Amino acid sequence: MAVSSSFVVTPKLEKLLANPTSSSPAPFGVIGIHALPMNNNRNKRGLIQRARCEISPSKAASISALEQLKTSAIDRYTKERSSIIVIGLSIHTAPVEMREKLAIPEAEWPRAIAELCGLNHIEEAAVLSTCNRMEIYVLALSQHRGVKEVTEWMSKTSGIPVSEICQHRFLLYNKDVTQHIFEVSAGLDSLVLGENQILAQVKQVVKVGQGVNGFGRNISGLFKHAITVGKRVRTETNIAAGAVSVSSAAVELALMKLPESSHASSARMLVIGAGKMGKLVIKHLVAKGCTKMVVVNRSEEKVAAIRVEMPSGVEIIYKPLDEMLSCAAEADVVFTSTASETPLFLKEQVETLPPVRDARLFVDISVPRNVGSCVAEIDGARVFNVDDLKEVVAANQEDRVRKAMEAQAIITDESKHFEAWRDSLETVPTIKKLRGYTERIIAAEIEKFLPKSGIEMNKKLRKSVDDLIRGIVNKLLHGPMQHLRCDGSDSRTLSETLENMQALNRMYGLDAEILEEKIRAKVGKK
Repeated sequence: MAVSSSFVVTPKLEKLLANPTSSSPAPFGVIGIHALPMNNNRNKRGLIQRARCEISPSKAASISALEQLKTSAIDRYTKERSSIIVIGLSIHTAPVEMREKLAIPEAEWPRAIAELCGLNHIEEAAVLSTCNRMEIYVLALSQHRGVKEVTEWMSKTSGIPVSEICQHRFLLYNKDVTQHIFEVSAGLDSLVLGENQILAQVKQVVKVGQGVNGFGRNISGLFKHAITVGKRVRTETNIAAGAVSVSSAAVELALMKLPESSHASSARMLVIGAGKMGKLVIKHLVAKGCTKMVVVNRSEEKVAAIRVEMPSGVEIIYKPLDEMLSCAAEADVVFTSTASETPLFLKEQVETLPPVRDARLFVDISVPRNVGSCVAEIDGARVFNVDDLKEVVAANQEDRVRKAMEAQAIITDESKHFEAWRDSLETVPTIKKLRGYTERIIAAEIEKFLPKSGIEMNKKLRKSVDDLIRGIVNKLLHGPMQHLRCDGSDSRTLSETLENMQALNRMYGLDAEILEEKIRAKVGKK
């Protein structure tokens, strides 16, 4: 029996097709494609010898692995669909020290997606990295191997041992992933219940992912639906009305920690960074009665734009980044919210600053942190980061618990819609493969007919014969094709459609073809 020529065996494919779940050797000898006649050992030895001459051992092993993968009764790739998985660490599970090491800047998301999809068992990927969370969403050929590969990738990029990541990570699969990202987008999983910024960050995942190979149909569909959920929850429950944001909580915390003799109008405020978070800090300071503050930023353009939005009587003084330390020397409270990947303030720098009456407060809402943890060792400095905001947030939660329950009802409803949509996608490969199967039969039968007929066919006659056969096949396929099409809106119809799909896959052996297509796609990315 000849070895199939449809596969080019490469080292990457060898690795992909490895089957560590089986400790026994390939059941059919070196080539391992089809069972050899056991009653003819001489023929079998001869065929094996020829195969050894024609196929290198590594290729033979890979082909054997492929056949086992395609025919094994426990084959997870053809018997089960790919899984959506989230591997994450958040403010609820991991300290800021770990989250900042794992944080991936927005500009690096496309690179991260490419690297993740280069892993053997990952088909699609997305990154959601904020001050409160770092979550990797993937579509994986195998749950166990996918989680293992992504966790090892996280360890490699962050320098954190796998064992330590495993202690703090959370893992969710399929429907639980849907529930989670919908809750995240709705603001139910945030430190501040109902906060709006996370919805903007979910939107940014979609914006950055557009056109990036690996931000595929399943993952992009998940995030787009999450945006719809986030909007619907905020519209129908008003959960964000009066919600405390991370920035406002930072301002509240600073005012709580100031001595009784100080308040917003008299304390000297310094804000470092004029991005979205910095702008919100400034707005909340003004709302609390602060009429004068210094803002340090790389350029004056953003500060000038913020100044225009402030009410009359508010003085915002711009200073360039190289004057940061001199500005800190004259401040009672320093807010930091920049995208810097290295600390802006270290112990040796802060020690040189002149003392203030009580203690200089550093409120750092950046991840990675802008203020080194060593600064807290200085007697005249007190350092707070995003993990310290829980004290403020706890006092503002009760009012939105009822709205959160209403939001959960919406999320449950939307989760059913998304899962039905995803289920409906399952039939697409079967439809394509069934169509391809019939096309190959038509072409083969025409080629067999030509020499038997003795008729010299011109193009017109050949087309007529082709159209005749194709018309007959299409009529025969009309029924099966109709029963494979479903929009996912009716759960009963969807269930029947999936049963029909599985039956056709078994009858026409399409499972193996779908698997081969997945493997070719993976090898093509290497």
